[in-house]
Amino acid sequence: MNGRTRYGGYKHLGWDDTVSWITIFCIFTGLVIAGLWSFSANADELVHGFKNPSFSGIGTSAHYLTVENQEKSRRDEIQDDIESALKAAEREADNTTLAKFIRNLESRIYAQLSKQLVDNMFGNEESSLMGSFTLEGNTIYYKRVNVCDADGICTDVIEMTITDGEGSRTTITIPIGTGGF
Repeated sequence: MNGRTRYGGYKHLGWDDTVSWITIFCIFTGLVIAGLWSFSANADELVHGFKNPSFSGIGTSAHYLTVENQEKSRRDEIQDDIESALKAAEREADNTTLAKFIRNLESRIYAQLSKQLVDNMFGNEESSLMGSFTLEGNTIYYKRVNVCDADGICTDVIEMTITDGEGSRTTITIPIGTGGF
């Protein structure tokens, strides 16, 4: 019957069959003991802490201040670079031959204007009694007048009135013929 009983079960064949039952019993007993022992085992809870203060909250304000300082330093450095580049371009534009020529020409024209103005105001023979001109939005008016003090002493003066573009006035009184070099 090839190791089968008449009811379909296996018949005991000997030593190998006993060893397999003992092996199964030992494994089952070991699992039960391991299960019971695991209930009595002590363990700490797992604690995870982030190192980055943005996540943990520990030292967050110092972290934010450091980040803000770095960003501000970068912005300031960029702004300084832009300003220095603009100043360098301005200096370069001011040092061209054309810019130097224009500055020299303006200086000479202003010198001639001031010489003519002084000659017109203070010249003895061909001086004018009054005059006006406009220079860069400012109106300059002058006139020659005779002013007498309380003692009856009269002096020739030039009254120069300078009116700026906003309407503010400045009056300068210049005595003529007093003092000498």
